[in-house]
Amino acid sequence: MGQSNSTKRVLLSSSKMAVATFSSRILGLVREQAIAAVFGASGVTDAFTIAYRIPNMLRDLFAEGAFSSAFVPTFTGVRLKNEKLAKGLLWSMAALLALITGVISLLLIVYAKEVVLLFTNEVFNSDPERLEITIGLVRIMAPFLVLISLAALFMGTLNTLKIFFVPSFAPALFNIAMIGCIFLLPDRLKFWGYHPVYSLGVGVMLGGFIQMIVQLPLLFKKGYGPQGPFKLISKDSKVVLKRVGIGTIGIAATQINVIITTILATSTVVGAVSWLTFAFRLFQFPVGILSVSIAGSNLVHFSEAWKNSEKEKAINYLSTSYFLSFLTIVPAMALLFALAKESIHLVFERGAFDGHDTAMTYQALKYYLVGLPCYGLYKIFAPTFFALDRPKIPVKISIFSIFCNIIFCVYFTPKYGFWILALGTSLSMILNSVLQAVFLRNLLDISWSFFFKLRILKIIVSGIITYVATLQASQFLFRFEDPFFTKALMFCLSGAFGAVCYGLVLFILGEGRELLRVVRRK
Repeated sequence: MGQSNSTKRVLLSSSKMAVATFSSRILGLVREQAIAAVFGASGVTDAFTIAYRIPNMLRDLFAEGAFSSAFVPTFTGVRLKNEKLAKGLLWSMAALLALITGVISLLLIVYAKEVVLLFTNEVFNSDPERLEITIGLVRIMAPFLVLISLAALFMGTLNTLKIFFVPSFAPALFNIAMIGCIFLLPDRLKFWGYHPVYSLGVGVMLGGFIQMIVQLPLLFKKGYGPQGPFKLISKDSKVVLKRVGIGTIGIAATQINVIITTILATSTVVGAVSWLTFAFRLFQFPVGILSVSIAGSNLVHFSEAWKNSEKEKAINYLSTSYFLSFLTIVPAMALLFALAKESIHLVFERGAFDGHDTAMTYQALKYYLVGLPCYGLYKIFAPTFFALDRPKIPVKISIFSIFCNIIFCVYFTPKYGFWILALGTSLSMILNSVLQAVFLRNLLDISWSFFFKLRILKIIVSGIITYVATLQASQFLFRFEDPFFTKALMFCLSGAFGAVCYGLVLFILGEGRELLRVVRRK
């Protein structure tokens, strides 16, 4: 199979996921706007952020992290041999996931106070009401872990069956549910004697249920409804659990990192957790739309080719995904870097979120953006090791990178402040992706030219010129004191000018034909 054909397949599936994910990310920004407008970067927003981070961290293991990477290649291999056994494996894993996450959720409810104290320090806990709200939110949102884990399992299955749009659109429904709760519930909760911030917890639960249930009709339509042979523990489910066990070590290291950085953030200044969170949301916008879509497509196609012993085809898929990641992420990084403060101002600065919050969020965002291209590569590289049956490698690399990040943050945060946590995340991701590339080169027996192509250099040069051009355009067009719609229009014109510059520079550097091919296929 040639590079052209692999490009077409990866583009087609990535585009479907990207369109759906774009809708979700836009609604995610609206959700964050609603939170910022209603609650601001306040103590109660910090309380929700910390409470939501606890089940969200566990989701990294049971949904978007080790479990997905372990399940998709195994499920693909079983389905290629015996579709009936694959159906049994799906529902065996669904039962196991529900059982394991259900027990963990129950423990979170019972020991919510102890868990919250683990994630916070005496500065945060000095406000008894804020501490009590955080504990209550943890108890409300604990079962979210069950719902979102099953949703991720169904999404992985549908992607393997080459169904990409609906599963990728399901998180958009989660955001819609949360937005509705943010605007409809606070006054009612206040009337009933509860703090309005609990509306966020209710929204998380409702959104998680919708995100899971909406995927079931497609599974049934494809003939993948509950059916046998059903064995809770089978040979194939043991393979998945073994790989998840290996991944758990890496996830545990990641969560230790999250705990330490959260404690460091709460020890700096009130609002730091929220500033970092809002900045990370904007940072994740291009990652969620572009990198996650490309990575999800790559995992499905790479796994299928590798399980069929088609090494050249698998490497072509990985090469295509690597190139597309740079082609799309570099201009996104350039535009967001040039328009960082304007983006925060337009998206968040209203209601309880003021100019000071914009300035602080900007400090975090610009340091997160340093690692954006490598974050995209990490999303592609890490699951590839699971398809290669080498799950221990990314885990060891993650542990080492996280260890370096913890040392960096613990040493520098007391000296320089909360923004060091964003820079540490970026430097850690750069180290992680570089080490993964080294190991992939050896495993796949590919040359360094696979990673250091002239085409990649052209993209980087185009990105630098795009940044400079967009920055100049925004300084000329954008005025913070203008009316909102005028600012939004000038913002869009600045971004469009930068995007045109990116395309023109690529054309001048000789990549016009490939760029046109990508646009036509999309």
